[in-house]
Amino acid sequence: MTEEQEAELEEQADDADAEGDESAEEAEGLQHGDFVEIDYTAYTAEGDQLVDTTDPEVAEEEGVDDQGQEFKPRTIVLGEGHIFEGVEDALTGSETGDTGSVTIPAEEAFGEHDPDDVQTVSAEKIDEDDRYPGANVQIDGQQGYISTIIGGRARVDFNHPLAGEDVEYEFEILEEVDDREQQAAGLFEMYLGMEPELWIQTDEVEEEVPVEPDEDDEDAEPEFETETVEKETVYLEATPQMTMNQQWMMGKQQIGQQIIDQIGVDRVIVQETIDGMGMGGMGGMMGGMGGMGGGDIEEALEDADVDADEIVEELEGAEE
Repeated sequence: MTEEQEAELEEQADDADAEGDESAEEAEGLQHGDFVEIDYTAYTAEGDQLVDTTDPEVAEEEGVDDQGQEFKPRTIVLGEGHIFEGVEDALTGSETGDTGSVTIPAEEAFGEHDPDDVQTVSAEKIDEDDRYPGANVQIDGQQGYISTIIGGRARVDFNHPLAGEDVEYEFEILEEVDDREQQAAGLFEMYLGMEPELWIQTDEVEEEVPVEPDEDDEDAEPEFETETVEKETVYLEATPQMTMNQQWMMGKQQIGQQIIDQIGVDRVIVQETIDGMGMGGMGGMMGGMGGMGGGDIEEALEDADVDADEIVEELEGAEE
């Protein structure tokens, strides 16, 4: 190898080292895929209308603290669309304890206001209780709100109520979340608005796995054998509040899959516990209330001083 070739190789190696150093510098701070707990408050940039907040004091000041929502820091995964992309970009590369603000333009927030999405409809299409300006209504499968209503006609705006508004976020990064149970709890709270009791454990599970067929036997039927495998599982208790949650009822499969993918477990098991209330048995529900047979009904009528024949006569008279 000539001296010129050696010099060229050294130069290429130096360039590669420099690129590696730059990549390392670029990768500093929070990156996509990281779980992070944040506090934030968002207002419209011009109207100062509250869009969202995690601060209970702000919620109280704005009069939204009585809506059944818990206002506290939220856990999100960067790069998963859990918050506006512009906010994610501001968070990426930051460190725990950093604060900042970012303005999201209308087209990237709730969209531009489209005049074609404001339509005049007959008031007959709207429930009487909802015939007032500002009411949220659903017409022909579209969600909108009434801007004005005069006589038998209503102007319904099918744009998002915040369409056309730039949104300004102020945020603080509280911590990077490494504990997987805390990660899962944070995701459930984000999806459902509530934090269930949960834990992660590894179970040994028997499952059927296919057996490799004999290469010489083309007509061989597929065969299976039972193997014991380990499955990492997120267990959570299903409370009445959770089982009645609309988001859970409509999207439990998708939510479960998100947890599996983002936490890196094999499955999610939801457990429902029914505690005894000390009220005794239900008395044979399959045979009728209180397990009453025909004789029991007659005895009950006698105890109540009711003439069964009179009841039959009255019913027959009513039919006539």
